[in-house]
Amino acid sequence: MNDDELMRAAAQLRKAIPPERDLWRGISEAIAQPAPRRWSPMLAQAAAVVLLIGASSGVTYMTMKENAPTAVVATQDMIFERASFGNRYNLGPGFQDARNLLIADLEVELERLSPAAKATIEDNLTMLHTAINEMNSALEADPENTVLQDRLLRAYREELALLRRMGELTRNVMLRNDI
Repeated sequence: MNDDELMRAAAQLRKAIPPERDLWRGISEAIAQPAPRRWSPMLAQAAAVVLLIGASSGVTYMTMKENAPTAVVATQDMIFERASFGNRYNLGPGFQDARNLLIADLEVELERLSPAAKATIEDNLTMLHTAINEMNSALEADPENTVLQDRLLRAYREELALLRRMGELTRNVMLRNDI
């Protein structure tokens, strides 16, 4: 279709289409009296704040509900060191077995050492046991003191490490043949 044909087709169209009903009355009333606003800006902001607070509180509640701590039942394999604080410390059976084996090895190895070396080792062990007993006594008075509990467990570990090192030292000294 070229421009001339398009212009002829447009000229054949009706010039005006009367409305199906009289719209001017409704338009003039709307111009004269605007419809009242349903939400004022201040009220809309307050509603948004309430909605935001409610939504964030709901999300927080659901998150905390899902991550709530559950009761943990301790089984025997979970208890690796259990301290009873008194004159004679007592940890789990694994600790006692390791300690008893190391003491038995140490007693055998101490017989091979000179009296001076033997006295030094026994003094070190006595000092460690004294510290352990003092911490146990302090924990009897203040059983909730986590710093003392931590230091007591470290002392127990140090005792095992010391017994292990002493046993290795005496064995290594006796095995040396280049002296």
